[in-house]
Amino acid sequence: MPDSTVSEQDFRDILGATRDFVRSVVMPRELEIANGDRVPDDIRQQARQMGLFGYAIPQDWGGLGLDLVQDVEMAMEFGYTTLALRSMFGTNNGIAGQVLVGFGTDEQKGRWLEGIASGEVVASFALTEPGAGSNPAGLRTKAVRDDGSWVINGRKQYITNAPTADLFIVFARTRPADAAGAGIAVFLVPADAAGVTVGAKDAKMGQEGAWTSDVTFDDVRVGDDALIGGAEDIGYRAALTSLARGRIHIAALSVGTAQRALDESVGYAATATQGGTPIGQFQLVQAMLADMQTGVMAGRALVRDAARMWVDDVDRRIAPSTAKLFCTEMVGRVADLAVQVHGGAGYMHDVPVERIYRDVRLLRLYEGTSEIQRLIIGGGLVKAAQRTT
Repeated sequence: MPDSTVSEQDFRDILGATRDFVRSVVMPRELEIANGDRVPDDIRQQARQMGLFGYAIPQDWGGLGLDLVQDVEMAMEFGYTTLALRSMFGTNNGIAGQVLVGFGTDEQKGRWLEGIASGEVVASFALTEPGAGSNPAGLRTKAVRDDGSWVINGRKQYITNAPTADLFIVFARTRPADAAGAGIAVFLVPADAAGVTVGAKDAKMGQEGAWTSDVTFDDVRVGDDALIGGAEDIGYRAALTSLARGRIHIAALSVGTAQRALDESVGYAATATQGGTPIGQFQLVQAMLADMQTGVMAGRALVRDAARMWVDDVDRRIAPSTAKLFCTEMVGRVADLAVQVHGGAGYMHDVPVERIYRDVRLLRLYEGTSEIQRLIIGGGLVKAAQRTT
């Protein structure tokens, strides 16, 4: 069983400091973040000083070096407040940063990872595009060899942190898929490269302060040193691996948010009254709280189990999809029940469960929709059975 580079005691200290930061610094300013559609600079700076932009980046490259078992505990804390906080450094630690960690050359890691870990560089994962969302095989962005370099053309959509990005991890097709591979490569493209255009911030249903936008690549020229791993066919595998790892993280984030919705609901039920009686004494309200608690506990156990299987290299495909499917669907049900417990108050903008209700809807969509997770799980189970017969 692999051991983390971070000791249990050190991790307890990191987790405790993170919990205190979330609950004493960020939570009191949730409405400010939502109404201003931005995370204030002082919160961003404090997160940088705590190492949160690189908590999952290996220590050799300037990060804290947390493994995925520890990552999910952090994610459950991040989920307890506005998801804009986690989004601010999520791509550095997750889907963007992990592509470099897992597939980059030593030279590429040396060039970028320390800046990513410190927060001086914001890395953005540029995969999704019109017609190619949950399935990377539908990619249309192209990279063509030209005079000793690569020229990239295409448009990406809904790219997290694009408006503040310093570096794009860009997936592009170099040839049609064939017997040799998917024909998808992944490139390091600085945001200030000629031909890169970042669109206006998307206006979303929720997750205010978590910025996304379109990114257009118009004859963007990069050298061979920008080709991650130095090989054309790394892209598809890098995308699938990074997304699978990220699914466990998103599942844990969902558990943290569900716990917050439950806590808000229990607190409300214990104090709000109808006819002079606390609503928490009504059996139908207790039933809703019971369903919420059951979902949170089941999700927490599942995500911890999936993270352990990832770290031990036991299951890096079916378990991540199972965790994401269950936990993101679960938090949607819990958020809905939380609004119901609050009654009319739950529909008011300044009440946390109203924000949670809107924020969590996205969790069932990005890094693979629930429908895609069902296909991965079901297809994987059948294939495994066929291999044993």
